[in-house]
Amino acid sequence: MGSKLASAFLAGMFFTFFLDFFFVLGVFLNYIEAQGIDVYYNVLFADHQSLLLFVTGVIVFGYLFLFFYSTKIATIIFGLCFALVNLTQIPSVGFAVGEMMFAQENKIIKEGRHTYIGKVVYEGRDMIWFYDNELKEIITLEKDTVKQQ
Repeated sequence: MGSKLASAFLAGMFFTFFLDFFFVLGVFLNYIEAQGIDVYYNVLFADHQSLLLFVTGVIVFGYLFLFFYSTKIATIIFGLCFALVNLTQIPSVGFAVGEMMFAQENKIIKEGRHTYIGKVVYEGRDMIWFYDNELKEIITLEKDTVKQQ
């Protein structure tokens, strides 16, 4: 029984990472790269994981593939999940999901004597990509030098 639980855990991790990879890939291609944000995929993938969703996926897919009575139904469920996460590969969907995940509207950022009003497009580890309403472009700011309101 212990080896079957370990197998279910590993299978659940594999299938969850598989789905997560394609979900984040769509957001990366259609939101991050489309706006010229200089962030590596690996950093994006690692920084924006939800532990609750990951653990839920591990449990659900581990159970489905090792303990569920029908492999066909488990495969159909996984296929539907795969199709759903791959919707982010469609540019408009990937962009909209990226905006829901990362964009912060109506922000005021002060850097030294400059004040920017607009939208945080993406906030990374060290940098903030900010769309300034006055300049009508995305500017890159170092996190250490700004104050957000």
